[in-house]
Amino acid sequence: MRFLLDTHILVWWVHNDIGKLSKAQSHALAASGEADEPVGLSAISLWELAMLRQRGRLNTTKPLDDLIRDVESHTLVSIIGLDGVIAAESVRLGEDFHRDPADQIIVATARCHDLTLVTADERIRRWGKVRVL
Repeated sequence: MRFLLDTHILVWWVHNDIGKLSKAQSHALAASGEADEPVGLSAISLWELAMLRQRGRLNTTKPLDDLIRDVESHTLVSIIGLDGVIAAESVRLGEDFHRDPADQIIVATARCHDLTLVTADERIRRWGKVRVL
């Protein structure tokens, strides 16, 4: 496993909205799929997915439980749980990292597992202390 998906990348991927991915992101995800190499997903992204659905910001005909079950059982997705190491890292990102707790956990997960974060979030990309694609 080389990559960790940010939540919005997961949403675009699940909805086959690959036009929103950069060429490099699209290529990397396709190559992972062709090699049967899973991509990582922080467990907090499942919560974000549920929140997006509850707030009406994620349009899908699938019931929420089915949507989450589909992500969890996807052969190319490996869910990475929150542990003490990630929790500690999430509060050590520095004052120059923004205060979104889900983003803090996602970035900490990428750093602790030495994964490249696939994200379009400009705040994270500009921060520069995690590998991004």
